[in-house]
Amino acid sequence: MSSETAVNDAAAAGAGSATGGTQPVGAARRRGPFREGERVQLTDERGRMNTVMLERGGAFHTHRGFLNHDDIIGKLDGSVVVNNVGQQYQTLRPLLSDFVLSMPRGAAVVYPKDAGQIVTMADIFPGARVVEAGVGSGALSISLLRAVGDQGYLHSFERRQEFADIARGNVETIFGGPHPAWQISLGDFQEEVVKAEAPGSVDRVVLDMLAPWECLDAVATVLAPGGVWINYVATVTQLSRTAEAIRADGRFTEPDAWESMVRGWHLEGLAVRPDHRMVAHTGFLLVTRRLADGVTGISVKRRPSKTEFNEEDVNAWTPGAVGERAVSDKKLRRAARDAMAGTNVRDAPEVTN
Repeated sequence: MSSETAVNDAAAAGAGSATGGTQPVGAARRRGPFREGERVQLTDERGRMNTVMLERGGAFHTHRGFLNHDDIIGKLDGSVVVNNVGQQYQTLRPLLSDFVLSMPRGAAVVYPKDAGQIVTMADIFPGARVVEAGVGSGALSISLLRAVGDQGYLHSFERRQEFADIARGNVETIFGGPHPAWQISLGDFQEEVVKAEAPGSVDRVVLDMLAPWECLDAVATVLAPGGVWINYVATVTQLSRTAEAIRADGRFTEPDAWESMVRGWHLEGLAVRPDHRMVAHTGFLLVTRRLADGVTGISVKRRPSKTEFNEEDVNAWTPGAVGERAVSDKKLRRAARDAMAGTNVRDAPEVTN
């Protein structure tokens, strides 16, 4: 059996997810030949990468000629194609880490390095019941849905309709349609989650918001004993205030916090050295667990320190204070249209040599 036949058979089997088969949702989207409407990552002979959406009759133009999309549609993942002047391009489906950094967005995304740690350190397991707040552009939602699987449950809360539309488009693009485990609701998390989820019914809570300490009562209500609450915050002031609020509440374990920095390496013969650029601070992660009702947590002995916050401390974590620029409504509408456009993937014709 040729490799092309094997890949096509696997893709056909994966398509059964939409008709009652056993393949997880979105698996077929990651296999088989390139289809119209898919995103493809093009890498030229100098290592420069571009991500394009395939269209019948479309073309990718550079100062070194053009590449017809029709020459890519129907080819297998990992093929090498040539443009009109002989320039070669390596074609690959974007990985999740590539997709979230190039997908339409209205808000800053949770970087892959942080999403991976959230899934691991919050112990997001297959079949878990998870709630999240601060959907943004849907980057973290995608990782959470992959972790909980088709039989799990993810309920996302978002304040703004525009962000919800962008997130929905991006999620449906990568999974090939609505995910059976996902539900998204509009409104304030601390008000809506206690209406939607029964007390003690949630395994994990994931918050990406400015003031997670305002959600203490809501999280304590819906989170099951032993359940994990993980927070993604941008500034030291947010981190400190959230930790102190958790300690003062008494219904959670001693919080742990950290940040991660990722540095790539240049590898070329004997020239092996760190890259000049790196993904440094993106945010802090803070994790704690719900204690059983009626239990008093064990206090960790430490030296006395200031724990009160004044008005100046509170104002230090506002979006304007940390240099965050507001996103215009026009940009949000455009991002939502771009995100929804990625859901229109058509079946590919037979593979051509």
